[in-house]
Amino acid sequence: MSQPSAPPTTGSPAGTQRHHSARDRAGRRTPHPALALTVLAASMFLSALDAFVVNVALTPIGRGVGETSLSRLSWILNGYAIVYAALLVPAGRLVDRHGHKAGFLLGLGVFTAASLGAAASGNLWVLIAFRCLQAVGAAILTPASLGLVLTTAPPHKVAAYVQIWAASGSLAAAAGPVVGGLLVQLAWQWIFLLNLPIGILALVLAQRLLPAGRRISDARLPDLLGGALVVVGIGALALGLVQAPEWGWGAWQTVGSFVAAAAALALCAVRSARHAVPVVDLNLLRDRVFAWANAATVIFYTAFAIQLLGLTLWLQQTWHWSPVETGLGVAPGPATVFAAALLAQRLARRIPVGAVAAMGSLLVALGIAWIALHVSGSPQYATAVLPGWMIAGVGVGLALPTLISSATSGLPKDQGAAGSAIVTMAGQLGTVLGVSILVIVLAAAGPTGSVHAFTVARWISVGVMAVSGLAALGITPRRPSPHPAR
Repeated sequence: MSQPSAPPTTGSPAGTQRHHSARDRAGRRTPHPALALTVLAASMFLSALDAFVVNVALTPIGRGVGETSLSRLSWILNGYAIVYAALLVPAGRLVDRHGHKAGFLLGLGVFTAASLGAAASGNLWVLIAFRCLQAVGAAILTPASLGLVLTTAPPHKVAAYVQIWAASGSLAAAAGPVVGGLLVQLAWQWIFLLNLPIGILALVLAQRLLPAGRRISDARLPDLLGGALVVVGIGALALGLVQAPEWGWGAWQTVGSFVAAAAALALCAVRSARHAVPVVDLNLLRDRVFAWANAATVIFYTAFAIQLLGLTLWLQQTWHWSPVETGLGVAPGPATVFAAALLAQRLARRIPVGAVAAMGSLLVALGIAWIALHVSGSPQYATAVLPGWMIAGVGVGLALPTLISSATSGLPKDQGAAGSAIVTMAGQLGTVLGVSILVIVLAAAGPTGSVHAFTVARWISVGVMAVSGLAALGITPRRPSPHPAR
């Protein structure tokens, strides 16, 4: 996705005349940039909120659809993450080609309609299908909304507008567990029905307030087949991992899933090397910082997904907390992320960015280790969980924004959008791997050994997070970048 030009600010007639050409490029003038930003940030808050709400509601959803198998329920999370990861880059190219406003309205409309379908689902696999459709909408919505933020922001406020837009995800992370817990008290369907009034209102306001945005008529069509191969490859890998304890690691279904995954991902790599607009631009991986940032991001998300879902299930299944109590118990960690991210920006001016990210990963590992050492079958949240979870939240705020921003800091300007999308894809892949690993550990233990299995999963998360910290050291550039971080 190419970076669109910013429209003029509203002000004096002279100022309006000076920026007439910029207004023509943007479509029509946005009379209220702050209101437009509110609509765009709200849409991103909505899509981010959905992920955290579903984490807390996974057990109640299982009871509602008559499913107790965690391996099958995990597809409510994995299906979304896989489709979103695979379609993000192609969707960004299509949005460039057909216009940011059109893409935003389409993505938000698909996401909202799929939310209604998810709420009406009485069957697990129907629900998973609508979750995948939600991911299609979110994959279109994300690049379109960022493009519109850049288009509608006054020139001197572009950086501030982008920060507010990005911060909406952090706010959703903090609010999601609590909102999910409250809504599930009514019925699990309400976690999806909540999207309807917000989505419809955002659609109406977007149609009235947002400019048409730039269209790049000569933008080349993306590799949609490559995107489909990513879905098949990651999906088959996750299927083999989560079902292996039930099928058997040597069963033909398991082996067939791994073979299909390897074949699909190999074909995707071949197409990425040859296609003009690949899903993953392999040339970007020649940049040392970009390659290490992606590796560290995959590993980081793998470790964090194990702990986030593991803590949620522990509170509900072992301590028998209600969804509301679980939401309140999970919320303090994400609530510290945004403040820690601001601290990371200050630290990065004084010490190498790789050291900042590695320090963050180390703090997350220490926080999870605290929980692993102190938690037991008897509820002692204030001493066993809260200190470690807060430490982990600070670590996430130091590591994750640093990894994501550093990944594209050394890339040429015209490759920044593609690089950012690939980093996001890496995070979703890590989430799928983390959820799958947790399913394997819990399934292998059986119902009688679940308490010990949760402990094993926590220590796996600690070890994987430590590896992420080592990988993060590689994101420190060897010399100042000619392309400042955007």
